[in-house]
Amino acid sequence: MRHVLIPLSLLTLATMSTTSSASQQPVPHAVAINLDLTAGGNTPVLNGPPTTAGMRSGYVVLAPGASVGRHSTEGNEEVVVVLGGVGELRLAKQAPLPLREGTVAYNPPHTEHDVANTGTAPLRYLYVVAPAAH
Repeated sequence: MRHVLIPLSLLTLATMSTTSSASQQPVPHAVAINLDLTAGGNTPVLNGPPTTAGMRSGYVVLAPGASVGRHSTEGNEEVVVVLGGVGELRLAKQAPLPLREGTVAYNPPHTEHDVANTGTAPLRYLYVVAPAAH
């Protein structure tokens, strides 16, 4: 099997420019993160405040036949960006969504789901989770 490394940077732009004197919360700032695409497992990319206003993300590599396990987005929205491999986004209340390189899948808030590798090569993807607007 031939491995191709693709340089990938995740650029996060935070638009918050002030903090409340009452909260004294740190202000998120723009940051560029170079992913190690040779890493396996689940690698956190952004861990929420104070780096972001609430968004979290990570890089996941699933072996053939593996899944992340059923879980819920709770009060968050989630986007899955597939970088390589094939799999499924398995949802509790609808048919599975096929995943392959280049697929961008969206999970609304309060959605029980699982990501599974249905292929013969590793499934590699980036997820981004952010609090849903109320």
